[in-house]
Amino acid sequence: QVQLLESGGGLVQPGGSLRLSCAVSGRSFSTAPLAWFRQSPGKEREFVAAIRGNTGMTYYGNSVKGRFTVSKDNGKNTMYLQMNMLKPEDTAVYYCAAGSGSPISSVLRYASTYTSWGQGTQVTVSF
Repeated sequence: QVQLLESGGGLVQPGGSLRLSCAVSGRSFSTAPLAWFRQSPGKEREFVAAIRGNTGMTYYGNSVKGRFTVSKDNGKNTMYLQMNMLKPEDTAVYYCAAGSGSPISSVLRYASTYTSWGQGTQVTVSF
């Protein structure tokens, strides 16, 4: 059974940075597609970023492009989300997710593509 555990959330001022981590166990980490989503109260879960397991190609949601960077370390079975120039609207619970196979690029932004999810970590951007 796949398990994912996020860490690194917290309170940060606007313009600041945070790095989230997602430790993955129970699956071939190096080949699985992985992603970050976020959800704030009253809103739908939003795609943040994805990274392909085999090629390492990355994809980003429009609201974070140019500010966030997704990466992974196969030796540590861990995915990261480096978040820079944070804004109050980035406040949300951030979830990491893992899929399987090699889905086409256009579906990587959909939550239904992923079969395993972490519990989430809160990120709050405020003075």
